Amino acid sequence: PGLSYTWIFNNNTLHVQDDSRRFVSQETGNLYIAKVEPSDVGSYTCLVTNPEAEQSVQGPPTPLTLRTDGVMGEYEPKIEVRFPETTYAEKGSSVRLECFALGK
Repeated sequence: PGLSYTWIFNNNTLHVQDDSRRFVSQETGNLYIAKVEPSDVGSYTCLVTNPEAEQSVQGPPTPLTLRTDGVMGEYEPKIEVRFPETTYAEKGSSVRLECFALGK
């Protein structure tokens, strides 16, 4: 709790909130990209910040390249959820559950 996740794309902060194809999970830090385009090719680095400790840690860069051989092909749609077995919340608090639909 209290951690925030930011992704850096080719040494520039990625402003995901302005982009309907990309989403950063503030629960896991994962970056999701729908319908990858040539403009998405590059180097991605995750930056994790703990505001309470006033500290940030940057992960190693992860390259993204496009496959042109068609090996990935189509795959069946699926819903991916990673909910804990039980979620507890105090009355009046907010709870965020994330669910992702994958497939083509």
